[in-house]
Amino acid sequence: MKRIILAVCLSLFAFTVTAANTPCSGKKGGVSHCSGEKFVCNDGSVSKSKKVCS
Repeated sequence: MKRIILAVCLSLFAFTVTAANTPCSGKKGGVSHCSGEKFVCNDGSVSKSKKVCS
């Protein structure tokens, strides 16, 4: 039983970390489009992400 709880907790933590590492996440509303190599967020701002938009 403890192993199952541990596995569930670890998988939830991994999902949260993955979700937070995307350009324009959170209040930015996601990626709208690319402007050159930069991500433009749905709120109109340019992401500070170091990833390249292709």
